[in-house]
Amino acid sequence: MDLAQIAFFVFAAAATLSAVAVISVKNPVHAALSLVLTFFSVACVWIIAGAEFLGVALILVYVGAVMVLFLFVVMMLDIDVAPLREGYVRYLPVGLLVAVVMLVEMVTLIGVKASIVAPLTADASGGSNTKWLAMALFTDFLLPFEVAAVILTVAVIAAVMLTLRRRPGAKHQNPSEQSRVRASDRVRMIKMDATKPAVVEPTPAEPAAQEAKP
Repeated sequence: MDLAQIAFFVFAAAATLSAVAVISVKNPVHAALSLVLTFFSVACVWIIAGAEFLGVALILVYVGAVMVLFLFVVMMLDIDVAPLREGYVRYLPVGLLVAVVMLVEMVTLIGVKASIVAPLTADASGGSNTKWLAMALFTDFLLPFEVAAVILTVAVIAAVMLTLRRRPGAKHQNPSEQSRVRASDRVRMIKMDATKPAVVEPTPAEPAAQEAKP
C-alpha cells in the first residue's frame, strides 16, 4: 500500500466523519464548519484520483461561495439566540480544528502529488486533465454544454419571476416608477407670510388674601 492509497483512505474517513457531524451536531455553525471540511476532503480525494479540475472547482464554488452563503443565512436567521450572541470565541475551537485538519490534508496532498511519477490523467498523451476536459467540452460536447447553459439561465429567470409574483400583503417596488420620480412629486414648496408673534400680557398678581372675618 503506497502513500496515495493511505491518503485516499484518510481523506475518505475524514469526509465520512465530517458528513456525519453535519447531521448530528446541534449547533448550526458547527454543522456548517463540518460541511466545509466535508467538501474539502472530497476535493482532496478527487485531486488524488486525477480530477484536479473537479477538486479545485469544488473548493472554489462550494467551500468559497456556497458555504459562506450558508453561514450568512445561519447568522441572519439567529436560530439559537443565546449561544450565537456569546461571540466568536465559542466557535474558535471547532474552527481551529477544521483549519488544522485542512492544513494536514493539504500538506499530505502535496506530498502525494510529488511522489507520483506518472500523473493520473484521462488524456492518453499525458497532458493535463483540465486541458483535456476543456478540449472535450468545447469540441465534442459543445452543444450539450450550451444547452445546459440555456437551461440554467431559464431556471434563474424562473426563480426570479417566482419571487416577484404578487402576493396579498407583500410590499413590492416598481423600478420604472422610481426612475421617473421628480422632486416636485416628493417635495412641495409652500410660501407663507411672516407673522409677528402675539405678545402675551402678564396676568396681574392676585390680591392678598383677606383676613378672616370674626
